[in-house]
Amino acid sequence: MEFKISREFLTNIEQLIKENKEHELHDLLHEIHYADIAEIMEELDHDEASYIFKILDSETTSEILLELDEEVRVKILRDLSPKEIAEELDELSTDDAADIIAELPQGRKEQVISELEDVEHAKDIVDLLRYDEDSAGGLMGKELVKVNENWNVLTCVKEMRIQAENVSRVHSIYVVDDENRLKGRLSLKDLLTTSTKTPISEVYIPKVDYVKVNTKDVEVARIMQKYDLEAIPVVDEMGRLVGRITIDDIIDVIKEEADKDYQLAAGISQDVEADDSIIQLTKARLPWLVLALFGGFIAVKISGQFGDAMEKFGVLFFFTPLIAAMAGNVGVQSSAIIVQGLANNTLSGTIWQRLYKEMKLSIFNGLILAFILLLGSHFLLGVDYIIGITVSISLITVIIIASLIGTFVPITLNKYGIDPALATGPFITTSNDIFGILIYFSIAKLILGF
Repeated sequence: MEFKISREFLTNIEQLIKENKEHELHDLLHEIHYADIAEIMEELDHDEASYIFKILDSETTSEILLELDEEVRVKILRDLSPKEIAEELDELSTDDAADIIAELPQGRKEQVISELEDVEHAKDIVDLLRYDEDSAGGLMGKELVKVNENWNVLTCVKEMRIQAENVSRVHSIYVVDDENRLKGRLSLKDLLTTSTKTPISEVYIPKVDYVKVNTKDVEVARIMQKYDLEAIPVVDEMGRLVGRITIDDIIDVIKEEADKDYQLAAGISQDVEADDSIIQLTKARLPWLVLALFGGFIAVKISGQFGDAMEKFGVLFFFTPLIAAMAGNVGVQSSAIIVQGLANNTLSGTIWQRLYKEMKLSIFNGLILAFILLLGSHFLLGVDYIIGITVSISLITVIIIASLIGTFVPITLNKYGIDPALATGPFITTSNDIFGILIYFSIAKLILGF
């Protein structure tokens, strides 16, 4: 059952801290998962959170560090000495330890690394720090189980027992040659059912999915998702096995990428959260709002060019919000589908094939909507058929143009290495509003002759 934090529970925690009842507080938190303790600490002030952190053992607090919000974690680490931080990192896997060290100031990084007791652990962490955080090298951990193709099954089992002591979960057994180049993987079933004298080279599976150290994290996520992998080995430029990436790391990547795309689609240009400062939120939101404002100015300017229509056919202006809204909605729908296809690598065909298909779809949808609009405007609003036909033709045209823009823009952005999620937010909405109004009044002028 999921743990829920209540106001009463937090009040009890705060009271125990105030009365300095360490043992009672320790007993209360002992049965609670470290992720829930991290959530509790985020609800408390800094001094109270630090108090909880210091009464728990390193095995628990090291896991809590990983779950804490980055801002809270930075404050907690600031209160710890390099030696105390090193004690926390000694309990973590290399990839998690490297992530935490990467957040420290340069001078403090060196101090913490020098305090790590396990020399091999420290070397592995330093090695991971040289990779970009958004690459496979930056995601991978050094803990894995590997065997040499020249060993026999008996030697293999002995070596695996030694290696497994440092690995929390054994997803796969990797096979390497004398130069540590990845050769394949070993089935546990084959290992258990084969004679102890059989060479590993005779039983291992040569087919194994892998990524290189410089592979982008989103590409790693796509590969693991496609092939339903719980872990994937990482090789360097020479094909040598240097680490592995597990599914828990990939879940974080997928979540971060989804959050970023969602914010971009909403017109938020930076990674922010609801609890961030007003200044941070303003920096993230204001640029696209300014763009939308300028787009509105352009739309007003275009409308002003058709002032004659107001005198002769004032009813046309009542349909302007409808045309603009439909243009924005259709554009966002088209771009959202394309962005999703690009993200999942499921988009097939050339850009012209995509545009042709989108045009057929928009004509079909446009005809249905235009028919509804024609009937509704006449029978519900009492608009003349000539006006209804004008607005309906404009609607079909706007839907076609908006869908083509919504398809073309994200594909083009992706082609030039720009995140296509930009195309699903205010950019598409604003541009289609402008084009929609321009097309609407141009067609109205052509048909009605004002």
